[in-house]
Amino acid sequence: MSTDLNATGLGATGLGTTELGTTDLGTTELGTTDLGTTASARVPRPEQRATDPAAADGPAVDVARASDRGARIAAVAIALVWHVAIGLPAVLGAWPTLAAPTVVAAGWLAACAIGGYAAHRLLHGLLPPALPLAAALLVVDAAVFAAAGREQLFAAANWAWTGLAWFFVVVLWGRRIRWMIVLLAGHAVIALTALVGDGATAPADLTRYAMYVYGTSSLPVAVFTGAAVIATLARERADTATATFAVRAERDAAERAWADRRARLALVGGAAEQVLAELADGRADPTDPLVQRRCVLAATRLRRLIAESDDVPDPLLHELRAAADLAERNGLPIELIAIGTPPPLPVEIRRRLADPLAAALADATGWARLTVVANPQEVVISLVTPDVDGPAAVDAPADPVGKQVEHVLERDGEIRWTQTRWRRP
Repeated sequence: MSTDLNATGLGATGLGTTELGTTDLGTTELGTTDLGTTASARVPRPEQRATDPAAADGPAVDVARASDRGARIAAVAIALVWHVAIGLPAVLGAWPTLAAPTVVAAGWLAACAIGGYAAHRLLHGLLPPALPLAAALLVVDAAVFAAAGREQLFAAANWAWTGLAWFFVVVLWGRRIRWMIVLLAGHAVIALTALVGDGATAPADLTRYAMYVYGTSSLPVAVFTGAAVIATLARERADTATATFAVRAERDAAERAWADRRARLALVGGAAEQVLAELADGRADPTDPLVQRRCVLAATRLRRLIAESDDVPDPLLHELRAAADLAERNGLPIELIAIGTPPPLPVEIRRRLADPLAAALADATGWARLTVVANPQEVVISLVTPDVDGPAAVDAPADPVGKQVEHVLERDGEIRWTQTRWRRP
């Protein structure tokens, strides 16, 4: 081993001439690495909503859909239950007194078919074809008023008074409120025409007409408008909540990145601070093999710590390659063999796996063979080097994941074998 401090690998990192926070490891095949930027974290930005409303998706859209679906179910239930539970018994009960009971019954069935088709589409997330269905309902409206007769004009048997407005709600769902107003105005004109045709033009009849128009239109309009307003408010509140959570997530990510940066700087400082202080004070001799070994170990650990924060597909292999690259720069022929792809592992487990190997590489002389065998359930890393006199590299300190990572060291005077193994719990 050369007695030159730069040959130990510590000088190659630039630690001897620059501050720790701006240490430059130089340009290698792994790319240019700067310690001052290794702790930066990528903060996810909230996704923007799709420009196409039909393709939009996200929490706010889901909330709006859920609110709108509940309102659709309510509107369909009111229309069909009212039509069957109130309209049908009234028609059957007043059958003999109707002017044209067959026409009234046919109109009831036609409205039931139109409402059933519109309800089927609404409950399956589709909007019914509003224009043809609305025109058909107006035709049914006119036929029922003409067939009811003067005697049943304001009676429940004339189900078009009370029931047809709810079918307007179902057919026009999702459209603008003005179309609902237009249909209700047409319904009022048809009813007034029926009054004039039957001669019911007395002040009392006209007053009842006005009361019926107001009473049978106000509630459907309120439901139609309220459902749209509630869905809009639900979406806006979900948008606000999503934006709030995104800001909170960014803040938490920034705080974690800051804490990780502080922790990484502490680790890096601990890796080289003591040996640099001894060299600066003259308490350590650069020609001493033990001091050189400590320098190599500090440089190897520093290089691996810096590689931890790189954004690469295989972080564990990247960290091991960084340690192997530094050993090779110091003149150690090393062979790296990787079989399989390691699963995503937390940084603590990666440290526990890589630190003993990095420390063993600092002791290696002559040659080294580093082997990584990985699958989704297990990762095994082995390092074989010639055995040398003296103590083996110190094991990595214990940490909370120590029970998941095994470390084995064996030596027979000729070969030194170091292995770390992780198994999925």
